[in-house]
Amino acid sequence: MKDWKDQFRRFMVGRYGTDELNRFLSGAVLVCIVLHLFIRSRLFFWLELICLIVIYARTFSRNTGRRFRENQFYLQWRFHAGEGVLKLRRRLKESRRYKIFRCPGCGQRIRIPRGHGKIQIHCPSCGSDFMGKS
Repeated sequence: MKDWKDQFRRFMVGRYGTDELNRFLSGAVLVCIVLHLFIRSRLFFWLELICLIVIYARTFSRNTGRRFRENQFYLQWRFHAGEGVLKLRRRLKESRRYKIFRCPGCGQRIRIPRGHGKIQIHCPSCGSDFMGKS
């Protein structure tokens, strides 16, 4: 068993290996397999096959710079998608307590607590006053 591990380690020297993008693709393959069990469609078969080919090609690739850039692109995309979800959750949470108004003069967004009825709002940016119902 130890001989086999040493041979594999020597084989992988200079090769890229696995990263976050490969882990994501592995999860996508598992989802496609489960969906393929319930929904008999060739689409899932081909998605599984393509993902597996990409995973193995990336793992055994010697072009580590390009694989690193692909992984960085994926991580940036995932970060921005996660930030969008967090921003949406925060906005939904705040919408219960605050009402957002836009200043007619400069377009600045102004957050006012709900439940104060009709009030006069002063824009901190341009100094204009306007009426709004919170």
